[in-house]
Amino acid sequence: MTVPNGSAANGHTTSRRELPLGIYAPTMTFFDPETEELDIPVIKKHAERLARAGLAGLVTMGSNGEAIHCTREERLAVTKATREALDEAGFKDMPIIIGATEGSVKGTIELCKLAKEAGADYTLLLPPSYFRTLMDEEAITTYFTAVADESPLPLVLYNYPGAVAGIDMDSDLIIKLAEHPNIIGTKFTCGNTGKLTRVALATDAKTPGSKGSGYMAFGGICDFTVQTLASGGSGIIAGGANVMPKLCVRVWNLYAEGKRDEAIALQKKLSKGDWVLTKASIAGTKSAIQSYYGYGGYPRRPLKRLDKARVSAIAEGIKEAMEIENSL
Repeated sequence: MTVPNGSAANGHTTSRRELPLGIYAPTMTFFDPETEELDIPVIKKHAERLARAGLAGLVTMGSNGEAIHCTREERLAVTKATREALDEAGFKDMPIIIGATEGSVKGTIELCKLAKEAGADYTLLLPPSYFRTLMDEEAITTYFTAVADESPLPLVLYNYPGAVAGIDMDSDLIIKLAEHPNIIGTKFTCGNTGKLTRVALATDAKTPGSKGSGYMAFGGICDFTVQTLASGGSGIIAGGANVMPKLCVRVWNLYAEGKRDEAIALQKKLSKGDWVLTKASIAGTKSAIQSYYGYGGYPRRPLKRLDKARVSAIAEGIKEAMEIENSL
């Protein structure tokens, strides 16, 4: 379904796809193993598989999507292909969030505008970090506010200190930024559930029990899905959902349905499997997809390709989780 959502940039009310509660996958970007060019057919195949697994939405060109390794044109091409794949498979209501961070306010706004044309519904933005010593709270606030003022797509803040030279936005700053009508959520890849709790409370975030204000408080890793729900969260954007989407969805649904003991028990198995993927990072997640689904390939250099022993170890490490995945 689509919902009204006014843009602070143009003053007009537009309709866009709603962000449902639940599990989102930051999709991998797949490349030809020889040329490292985009493999659009596989990108589309992957998007359709994830949609059919019951996910709430997809995120293109995030950290797992190797956005840092892709040109602006490639980011848009991946997003366009993903939208096409969803529409062709009958998932026209499934939203797409695009990672649209660029170094400058001007560049980020331009990419947000182009992303809308490519089929994205929302943007996921890291704080600027190249000039790290100059990025104080004022500079970060100015960046997000300026982009939110002009972007035709609403913003989801992306708090991931490991990707931005240690910048870790605290709950006070996130709550302050949430006052902007075009900033509608935060992804907490920092893993700080206390911070998520405070932000969710202050923003009256959407939960399985309440529509609230509509603000989305996303956990950033599937191994704290139950903890995110207990903290008043709205969803999970998790790399592990590329590999075991049905298991991720099952944990979410069990807890949301009030079957908390079952959810906690299954969360433990999910966390065990997800840790294998987290340690192995992008190359390991792609190898897991290759092992269990027959496609995946390799990341772009300079990320390393894994040897056969490591690939086998990853496949074995997630075996229990994948047995559950394949039973659902």
